[in-house]
Amino acid sequence: MLKRFNMQNEKLVSTPFASHFKLSKEMCPKTQEDMDYMSKVPYASVVGSLMYAMVCTRPHIAHAVGVVSRYMNNLGKEHWMAVKWILRYLKGTTNQALCFGCSNMSLQGYVDVDMVGDRDNKRSTTGYVFTVGGTTASWVSKIQIVVALSTTEAEYVAAIEASK
Repeated sequence: MLKRFNMQNEKLVSTPFASHFKLSKEMCPKTQEDMDYMSKVPYASVVGSLMYAMVCTRPHIAHAVGVVSRYMNNLGKEHWMAVKWILRYLKGTTNQALCFGCSNMSLQGYVDVDMVGDRDNKRSTTGYVFTVGGTTASWVSKIQIVVALSTTEAEYVAAIEASK
């Protein structure tokens, strides 16, 4: 994937999504020059490839892929920079893999919320992961269906969704 999108020589990053990316619909191109430039960017193809990798072997990029996939129909340069950031992160994790072992097959679950993670609709993002024997078995990163009025409410909604 890195070769296909000409990212094999880029600098590595240590996180799948940087905190300085505050993406929104307002970042769409405003000038004809920007629109022409963005029309040549293979955004949908890259995001589709990232989704495939996320589902098959890279659950740790679920949140990042979920965020960038919201802007498929009207992307700006900041959205493209975020996608390239994810590719740079994947370049540094090519030696990681999911490995199931038999030593300790206990089930553990983790849940968290990104309060008002969707800046356009003012909704929080729920994320949870369940591990079996220390290896990821199930994960989700999705926008909550309700608008939470507090971080506590958003955390409760996330915990309820994870427990289901």
